[in-house]
Amino acid sequence: MASDRLLSQEEIDNVFRTAKGARAKDDPAKRAQPYDFRRPDRIAKDQLRAIHLLHDNFARSLASSLSAYLRAYVMVNLISVEQLSFLEFSQCLPAPTCIVSLGMRPFDGNSILEMNPQMVFPILEMLLGGTGKTPLKENREITEIERSILTGVFRIILHDLRQAWAPIANINFSIEAFETEPQLLQILAPNEAVVAIGIEIRIGEIAGMMNLGIPSIIVKMLRQKFDQQWSVRKSESTEEEQERMWRLLQPAELKFDARLIGPTLTVEQMLELKAGDVLAFDYPVERPLVLIVNGTHKFLGRVGTNGRKRVFHIESVLDRP
Repeated sequence: MASDRLLSQEEIDNVFRTAKGARAKDDPAKRAQPYDFRRPDRIAKDQLRAIHLLHDNFARSLASSLSAYLRAYVMVNLISVEQLSFLEFSQCLPAPTCIVSLGMRPFDGNSILEMNPQMVFPILEMLLGGTGKTPLKENREITEIERSILTGVFRIILHDLRQAWAPIANINFSIEAFETEPQLLQILAPNEAVVAIGIEIRIGEIAGMMNLGIPSIIVKMLRQKFDQQWSVRKSESTEEEQERMWRLLQPAELKFDARLIGPTLTVEQMLELKAGDVLAFDYPVERPLVLIVNGTHKFLGRVGTNGRKRVFHIESVLDRP
């Protein structure tokens, strides 16, 4: 038989407080994650980290390639990797600037490569025989001739970009169109998501930004490829595999190159040189030379002699090759 004891008001209040606390703890609204329906192409954070690693390798490779092409020490640093709408991405670009629409065969769609004028005009000056050391505050569109001269630089950038993406997919990045005003870009819908990659290029005292925008929908299509590549990176090799790799690496040859960076002359000036002329090098005698190993700046030291042979005395190892 059920008890007929009456509950006090305090006991009733305790029951309601307990029930209310349980509902608050199990409230599914607190476990919900916000979702922006205007950006259906947003990608996961783990995939974003993989893209960051991929373009960090691209930045290091591009630094070596541009240093050899421009015959100057070039630093390339990855600044940011984030997801934006195409409208936000285009609004972040300066105007006028140098914008290249890139095809991404075999995928449909285009990505965007933008290089700030602070970097474009010094590079043009270096390619035309100047030093590129004087900061140029140009605020104009590039001409057709300047655009043709820059084609070689973009060819190097796209080559290294293809190599960086090769472990994920064989994407043929190609130049399809040039533009100078971000507001005139009609490549993507304003609300379509893009992966915005910001890269800083520094040559001496001159620095500028290069921005790359890749449609998120294409990156999402390659999600499985990113997961496979990530899982391979996390797996540890066995001792037998390490010994095998060591046997393969032992006969490999390395190219050592120590260069004294000198002045740049035009062909006309070179033809006018005669006996008795003196060339003033820009490289101070007391500054150590950089020893380049297979295109990578690795050691600092000085050149000397050992009998009849030239030698390079290593004084320090570069922290960031």
